[in-house]
Amino acid sequence: MADADLTSPLLSPDHIVLTVHSSAAPSADGNPYRSLGCDDELLVPPPTTLDPFRNGTPTVAGLYEWAKTVLCLPVALLRLVLFGLCLAVGYVATKVALEGWKDKENPMPKWRCRVMWITRMCARCILFSFGYQWIKRKGKPAPREIAPIIVSNHVSYIEPIFYFYELFPTIVASESHDSIPFVGTIIRAMQVIYVNRFLPSSRRKAIREIKRRASCDKFPRVLLFPEGTTTNGRNLISFQLGAFIPGYPIQPVIVRYPHVHFDQSWGNVSLGKLMFRMFTQFHNFFEIEYLPVVYPLDGKETAVHFRERTSRALATALNAVQTGHSYGDTMLYLKAQEAKQENPSSYMVEVTKFEASFHVSSMEVVDFLDKFLAMNPDSSGRVQYHDFLRVLRLKACPLSAKIFSFIDVEKCGTITFRQFLYGSAHVMSQPGFHQACEEAFAGCGGAVRPYIVEQELRDFIQPVIISWNADEVNELFMLFDDDVDGRVDKIDFISCLRRNPLLIAFFTPQPKQKEFEGNGVIEVV
Repeated sequence: MADADLTSPLLSPDHIVLTVHSSAAPSADGNPYRSLGCDDELLVPPPTTLDPFRNGTPTVAGLYEWAKTVLCLPVALLRLVLFGLCLAVGYVATKVALEGWKDKENPMPKWRCRVMWITRMCARCILFSFGYQWIKRKGKPAPREIAPIIVSNHVSYIEPIFYFYELFPTIVASESHDSIPFVGTIIRAMQVIYVNRFLPSSRRKAIREIKRRASCDKFPRVLLFPEGTTTNGRNLISFQLGAFIPGYPIQPVIVRYPHVHFDQSWGNVSLGKLMFRMFTQFHNFFEIEYLPVVYPLDGKETAVHFRERTSRALATALNAVQTGHSYGDTMLYLKAQEAKQENPSSYMVEVTKFEASFHVSSMEVVDFLDKFLAMNPDSSGRVQYHDFLRVLRLKACPLSAKIFSFIDVEKCGTITFRQFLYGSAHVMSQPGFHQACEEAFAGCGGAVRPYIVEQELRDFIQPVIISWNADEVNELFMLFDDDVDGRVDKIDFISCLRRNPLLIAFFTPQPKQKEFEGNGVIEVV
């Protein structure tokens, strides 16, 4: 090679051509949410191995169980007849007790309660028809004057029937129970306190009613299942606060269903199948234990601490672990099951812990699952990059790749629901998120008038979507424009970003970068 002098070019006059090939999955690095205060690395806790809702014997298995089932079929028919007869008699007695009674705000008159004894005896016969010929008891219920509130773990539909017979308490139940044929009428006779768990106003009203009835000795004691749903009895899930806010002494009660061949927990088994299995058993074991009363610490204790002490007493007596699951996890499980996912339990995230960390409601968590399921997860519950873009109405570009890479904590080119949920909630929980939404709306034209149009949206985010055409921008705009009127007001704009918090990256400052896609050619002269 000839020696170079000062007049020699550093590069040959020929062109150097670099060909860039795109990959199937994004490999972009960088944090697109740094301006909001997000850490560079998203932390997603590993899933728990505990499933507090799983029934241990969901199907008939083994020669012994099959033989017993066949042998008990004639007995099951007799039990079914007894069940129907008792339900009918109890229903008629309850209708008589409720006839003409309109003052539901005050305790039920004594003569009506005496009529309800017929229904209570029918309830015991119903338990007999289900195979509970005898019930083992330990301890005694405290007088109503000492403990006006009872809390119990919830394993099956058997406990409400037993408590109705044993204590005839006032119960706190979902509004949906009122519409159950026959049973709804009997529940009303218990002067039920209805609550819609998803409406804060309904929950507050229920708490006031619990306090009012607990303070009056003429009302029966109040029974609550603070877990809010049934479990398999081997674990406790998180307790709701409703029983503990009024601040009255509480008697914890635990129920057990000892078994070898047939798990009687409701769990993930249908009601019809569970009833059939109960009818075809020689005997079903049921134990109840009344624990010592737990008293609130006068003026020194919050409802949260009172709840923790009570739940610890139940967990200790059950020798069980309390998890962060809640009714929200049941909704996630059922939603994944409806979508025919192979492992629906993998979609549970311990909603109570998640809510405490990110202040996201259980209904919002379910909405995130709806969006994730729309991404068509594979049999292992993972979503590919192109399906992620499709549902969020995005196009492959460097910023889209960064968003996906941010939640792909394993850097394997696919994401799980847990990663999608934690990534979305982490972005949404940042102190600057709401302000960024406000500024984004103002920057798109909302500062001039109370709505924005598609062209204004495109002009605002043009610096980060240089290569997007009009149709692709329209797809993104339609995500915001729910009513398809060509306009997006402030409420709809911010609501959409809250449902899709990962999109805020397109409305916040990003490092300037030149975008190229596909098989591009860079020429250096």
